[in-house]
Amino acid sequence: MSDLPRKAVTRTAKLAALPLGFAGRATWGLGKRIGGRSAEIVGRELQQRTAEQLFKVLGELKGGAMKFGQALSVFESALPEEIAGPYRAALTKLQEAAPPMPTSTVHTVLAERLGEDWRELFEEFEDKPAAAASIGQVHRAVWHDGREVAVKVQYPGAGQALLSDLSQLSRFARLLGPLIPGMDIKPLITELRDRVSEELDYGLEAEAQQAHAEEFADDSDVIVPAVVHQCEQVLVTEWLEGVPLSEVIADGTDEQRDRAGQLLARFLFSGPARTGLLHADPHPGNFRLVASPGSPAEEWRLGVLDFGTVDRLPDGLPPTIGTSLRMTLDGEADAVYQQLCDEGFVKESIDLDPDAVLDYLLPIIEPAQVDAFTFTRGWMRQQATRIGDPRSPAYQLAKRLNLPPAYLLIHRVTLSTIGVLCQLGATVRLRDELEAWMPGFVPEEEPAGADLPDLPDLSGVAASVPADPAETGVDAREETVEESTA
Repeated sequence: MSDLPRKAVTRTAKLAALPLGFAGRATWGLGKRIGGRSAEIVGRELQQRTAEQLFKVLGELKGGAMKFGQALSVFESALPEEIAGPYRAALTKLQEAAPPMPTSTVHTVLAERLGEDWRELFEEFEDKPAAAASIGQVHRAVWHDGREVAVKVQYPGAGQALLSDLSQLSRFARLLGPLIPGMDIKPLITELRDRVSEELDYGLEAEAQQAHAEEFADDSDVIVPAVVHQCEQVLVTEWLEGVPLSEVIADGTDEQRDRAGQLLARFLFSGPARTGLLHADPHPGNFRLVASPGSPAEEWRLGVLDFGTVDRLPDGLPPTIGTSLRMTLDGEADAVYQQLCDEGFVKESIDLDPDAVLDYLLPIIEPAQVDAFTFTRGWMRQQATRIGDPRSPAYQLAKRLNLPPAYLLIHRVTLSTIGVLCQLGATVRLRDELEAWMPGFVPEEEPAGADLPDLPDLSGVAASVPADPAETGVDAREETVEESTA
């Protein structure tokens, strides 16, 4: 197979086959029902065939098509079970695997970027990829100093494919609706397209990962692999063993689910406070549950991979989020409404009832109202239905709210993380994390994170990432759908 299908006409035809294929299968289903088979059985077969085609096309194309599939897989917990079930295996598969590019192509890229003698940099190099993702794939290797490393190699033509795919998918957004019922697909595609240039830049990714690796170097809860070497199209990082979150979701124990969920929530809120960066690609393929043999659950750590997409928040998460949450929990309808107006969530031309806004918000922040909350697919579907049903007052109110650009990525990351927590079915002490890390959530006389270290100075991070293969720096790591499991 080719390393990455790049001709626009070829990629467009493959993407167009998704909605056309759905229409064809729907006609087939109608014929089966006329022939006497039950609608339920035919419906299940339709969804299964659609899921199989979706994975096949998006996985083969890689690029923006696969990135789109990975993003969808996080939100499947919001779909009705009869629809989500057939998609779950196919979409989740996109988080951990994709058809690899040929070995000859990998060797060519490494020779171009590391030099013709690139093999001398490694004691061992596995030609078979450990994982493949939307813009690159990962190979396991041993660096010349004996460290086990992950070598991420970018697909040739990945940038062109990303932009082309997301542009085409945007055109097909309305037709793609039947593939993932209940989803507003176009804004998701637009946001992914806005982040393309950053994700293609392995230099920026290395800087972000280096910052996290240094900050969490001695942390008892989070581990980030260190960057060993970075150059255009190649990123070498320390290897991380662990159980992928997708496996914990599939058949993890209650202890694994709860610990992974708690640490995921902790990383979501503590990351911006400690590094000034928000990890913005929170799908299960980017996380590992790391444990020493026989260690108790409270000592398991969360391994975090792929820093290709981050939101730069030098002052941490906006305090407005924390104060709004706190005031909503306290039932301060007028104060919450005023703050939403001040921040641009309610446009000047719109006039809403503050009590109605409070009623809209309270169910969404239910996990913060109690000491511990169990996230479930059922709860997620309930929220999606409440806000997505045109007959619902919440739907009508949501249409009149605005999401300011500064909050777009924070909003998507938060929703995606909640989606993963619901896939895990984890019981999480979310309020503890908000009180510890969310600016504004605790009243000013009790500042959040008062006993925590000051924000690190990231000005020298870029310079600390080793750029010469002879250097063996100590920091960061991996890919959006990284490596193998423990």
